[in-house]
Amino acid sequence: MSASVPPTDFPRTPEAIPALDSEIEGRVAAALEHWQSDVLGLSHAIHADPEPSGEEFRAADRVSTLLKKAGFTFDAVQPDLPASFSARFGSGELVVALCVEYDALPFIGHACGHNVNAASAVGAALGLAAVAAELGITVKVLGTPAEETTGGKVDLINEGFFADVSMAMMAHAGSEDVVGGSSLAVCMWDVLYEGRPSHAAAAPEEGINALDALVVAQTAVALARQQLPPGSIVSLIVTEGGSAVNVIPERARASVEMRSPSMASLGIIEGRIRHCLEAGAHASGSSLTITPTGHPFVELRQDPFLSEAYRKSMAARGRDVRFSTEPVASTDMGNVSHLVPSIHPLLGYDVGGAVHHTAEFARHGVSVSANRAVLDGAFGLAMAASAAAADPRQRERLLSNTHG
Repeated sequence: MSASVPPTDFPRTPEAIPALDSEIEGRVAAALEHWQSDVLGLSHAIHADPEPSGEEFRAADRVSTLLKKAGFTFDAVQPDLPASFSARFGSGELVVALCVEYDALPFIGHACGHNVNAASAVGAALGLAAVAAELGITVKVLGTPAEETTGGKVDLINEGFFADVSMAMMAHAGSEDVVGGSSLAVCMWDVLYEGRPSHAAAAPEEGINALDALVVAQTAVALARQQLPPGSIVSLIVTEGGSAVNVIPERARASVEMRSPSMASLGIIEGRIRHCLEAGAHASGSSLTITPTGHPFVELRQDPFLSEAYRKSMAARGRDVRFSTEPVASTDMGNVSHLVPSIHPLLGYDVGGAVHHTAEFARHGVSVSANRAVLDGAFGLAMAASAAAADPRQRERLLSNTHG
């Protein structure tokens, strides 16, 4: 994907952002108070009923039900991707997209806090709906499944559901409040080696050991890590390695995930790792098939104005949001941010020292602290969008980036 939104420096002073409009602020806050029980109920319901990537049908239905209750309409053309949707409120020319992700992790549920992500995005949409007419905006809510795997946002980009969008936003659960950070570009491959089976004792010389190929490849990958670009991460797991100890394995399979600070350096990693995998095939005589899994995620770019507006809005809720340019994990919101101005701040709550993708992190997702984060994050996102919509220069800039 070619980038249409150039990276820029963050505003150097808070004065770059106008003061919060008290009337808009009051109406957004009142809307959130009105919908508070529904928004928090949504967070808790999604948390209690985790669904894997691409199969979040009940979560999508819960979100859709709440949006219909609030007067949102659903586009005549809906995304082809299962568990996704497109809904809107208002008719202004400036379209604000709220991305709602709600997939869980296998066996450990919402260990990345996507119930918080979903509820805060929906809350922001409800807050913006209360001021949509005055601000001249359309609030567009996109259900974006499969963030943990294939990248549902990329599918929605490819299907044209961001074509009319002027800015996009969501918040992500975390242990502290941070905005401005990037993410790591990532891609994943399914690796298959195929050899020839034979009796491991009676005729081992007749076999071609596919597992040997994978062992050689793992060793080559381990040795290559020292020479990879800074910040690179390569993860590999064996998903199939034979069926019986007395049979030469005819098939071995692995998943390989590669991450790097940019797509440019990710391309370098892909070339090196491909050579390592080919080495295993050459050494063992096995055949090699590499199949990309899902979409590559590009690095995240958070819009400077929206980032500072979010920080300032969250300060009104008593939150100290720090700026950071450090890359954190990977997200398909990165692909969105290369298309339209976007923010994807981390939304902090007490997780007891737990880290993402653990059962302990999941347990904190419906705490009092998490509930407050949902409501504060919804306010911060809504007010950041409001600040941009009300600023003539920013409005012109955002409309010029609209692709529809």
